[in-house]
Amino acid sequence: MSSGYSYGTHHWPVSLRHDRVVLAPMRRRDQAVWERVRRRNAGWLKPWEATLPPGSSAGPTSYGALVRSLSRQARDDRMLPWLVFYDDQPGGPATLAGQLTVSGIVGGSASWGQIGYWVDQRLAGRGIIPTAVALAVDYCFSVMRLHRIEIAIRPENAASLRVVEKLGFRPEGMRPRYLHIDGDWRDHLVFALNAEEVGEGLVRRYDAQRTRPQQP
Repeated sequence: MSSGYSYGTHHWPVSLRHDRVVLAPMRRRDQAVWERVRRRNAGWLKPWEATLPPGSSAGPTSYGALVRSLSRQARDDRMLPWLVFYDDQPGGPATLAGQLTVSGIVGGSASWGQIGYWVDQRLAGRGIIPTAVALAVDYCFSVMRLHRIEIAIRPENAASLRVVEKLGFRPEGMRPRYLHIDGDWRDHLVFALNAEEVGEGLVRRYDAQRTRPQQP
């Protein structure tokens, strides 16, 4: 599925594609490559990783259990758990570049969700995550009929701050001690987009921005 599509009804599993970026559901067959990429990026990701506060119930303890848990929530329309792949060699197999999840999805009078993501350090800076976020936002607004998408970012995470800047997310201020990250409750800056703010789609807007001639 590429940008410019006419969406229908949401049914999980869903795969999306634009240019060289692919969003695909987590599968058991991806375990080896997922674990390899995660190990290689452990130090790079640690300052931004969600952790459980003391006294919390343990989450899934294996990759298989994680896939089952996320898939169940996806089928219940509470989450969209995608792996991000990148065709770095056209015609060859796509490379696992990271992960993107739309979580906390609710309907009704709220109709919103929150996006989180990570990217392989070796592939950072290629526009992969901005494209992946734009794809996910367009799907949430056009198919799931959500009204608001939010991204919470630690103030120290300069790379993620550039993502929301490129995509035109609206800054909404600081939430003190908002999420448990890297072993403690951390302050986060919150950014959001409403459906009516993206016009014909966030993918189209991001593409137009990237191809626009630079002003002298």
